[in-house]
Amino acid sequence: MGYQKEIERKFLVDSAKLPELPEGARLIQGYLCFEPTVRVRTEEGPADQRKAYITIKGEGLVGRDEFEYDIPFEEATNLLQLAQSSLVSKTRYKLPLKEHPGLKWELDIFEGDNAGLTVVELEMPDEAFDFPRPEWLGQEVTENPAYKNAALSRHPFKKW
Repeated sequence: MGYQKEIERKFLVDSAKLPELPEGARLIQGYLCFEPTVRVRTEEGPADQRKAYITIKGEGLVGRDEFEYDIPFEEATNLLQLAQSSLVSKTRYKLPLKEHPGLKWELDIFEGDNAGLTVVELEMPDEAFDFPRPEWLGQEVTENPAYKNAALSRHPFKKW
């Protein structure tokens, strides 16, 4: 937690080709500000395993500054009520890269106003990182700002 330089690539997913998914985590996030992006996120689970974060993100599509901090779950729930647009809900599945221990695909299946959208992200050590491309990996959308979660909160997928 704290500061990091986030470098990630984002892709659509061919859901029909996905392997069996491990247990996922339900995430709910809302945006308190868009310039800079200030996000509050809860990760639901049993009371002793619930998590919450506040994140501040800089500008950029592939690489950008990110500051993320744990906050109490109850405070995050209250902060979500201050969101400037609709909340984004999704279930996230983590799929490790066998060829690169420590790296993982984060696959998001969206719900609510963004139902029908499935994307996957890979946080990478650098922009030139060469990674394996599983058969379920679809079109790259890294540089399309419409697929950023902050954009999905203001312009949901169901309205495209």
